[in-house]
Amino acid sequence: MLSIDPASLSERENYKFLIGSIIPRPIAFVTTVSKDGVLNGAPFSYFTIVSSNPPMISLSIQRSAGGQKDTARNIIESKEFVVHIVDEQNVEKINKTAASLPPQQSEIVLANLTPVDSVRIAVPGVKEAKIRMECTLEHSLELGGLDAPGCDFIIGKVVQFHIEDDIYDNGRIDPSGLAAVSRLAGNNYAKIGEIFEIERPK
Repeated sequence: MLSIDPASLSERENYKFLIGSIIPRPIAFVTTVSKDGVLNGAPFSYFTIVSSNPPMISLSIQRSAGGQKDTARNIIESKEFVVHIVDEQNVEKINKTAASLPPQQSEIVLANLTPVDSVRIAVPGVKEAKIRMECTLEHSLELGGLDAPGCDFIIGKVVQFHIEDDIYDNGRIDPSGLAAVSRLAGNNYAKIGEIFEIERPK
């Protein structure tokens, strides 16, 4: 077995080991509004649950050469954003939003997604998602990097869930109906495969 000190590797080499090892990663499609009123959208696979009491999620938004991405800047400025679960039906449109556009251009328009008003916050979501979560900013941290931060770590509190009727059953989400997709390394994605059950010890 190889044994490697990450301090001996470049950032790119560490990145490739991480995204190749930590799989599958759920994908959050995040909408934000800039101070100029532009509705931005971008996908992130450094995304997970933080807490259910209250419901909180986290995003780690990587910087390039210390430069903050539009999503992180907009969240920190407005303190609001919407997280959508990426699924088999919307993944091709969401992939288009990964394009690097200047802040004044909307990825929502580029991908032909449909904005929909939120209930509790001013940032719209998009209609083409079976689940979306309106979030307010709970905490933001600048982490990593040498001369400048390497990422913006965002913790958001979910203030409103939106769940498509067809995948909701008595308080539970139907995983097959949701058909969430996940990220692997490179350009690869994965679908939900075989589901099996193991009883937890008491």
